[in-house]
Amino acid sequence: MRSIVCAAGLAAVVLTSGIAQARVKKPLPRRAQPVAATPVTADAFLAANARVRGVVQTASGLQYLVVKPGTGAEKPGDGDVALVNYVGKLTNGTIFDQSAQPTPLPVAAVVPGFAEALKAMPRGAHYRVWIKPSLGYGGAGSGPIPPGSVLVFDIDLIDFISQAAFDQLRQQQLADPKTAPAAP
Repeated sequence: MRSIVCAAGLAAVVLTSGIAQARVKKPLPRRAQPVAATPVTADAFLAANARVRGVVQTASGLQYLVVKPGTGAEKPGDGDVALVNYVGKLTNGTIFDQSAQPTPLPVAAVVPGFAEALKAMPRGAHYRVWIKPSLGYGGAGSGPIPPGSVLVFDIDLIDFISQAAFDQLRQQQLADPKTAPAAP
């Protein structure tokens, strides 16, 4: 019964919001500083961050900090859709992406580092994640993300269901609009 409630909630989010559109915030202009700061390379940043108390580094180089552990042992896989809240930042604190509401994300459709983080999280967990460039957008960058950037995400994993169950609920609600929740 829990999976039906979860699936209905995920499908309702999709129908009321579309496949969630995140807001992108533009960085605020900074005041000129008398001495130019030397930019820190991704490798140097990650090496220093790995020494921070509580930060775990996986074999792939993904780093995370468990802010809130969540419950249960079950974790999403590549075939699941995760319902998350997230904020994505650069290491200088510039926000490049964030969810405006709980957002359904197919685990297999996000950058490799984000997918790896989701697959490590149980329901209800909140992690801070540092994604090295090769697990993110690499040397190409993307939109407001410069090439070679470390991505920093705060992720709340609210729930997850299989992609098949998600698709089935979505089709049922599209076929019978009376079952879809009313827009606020």
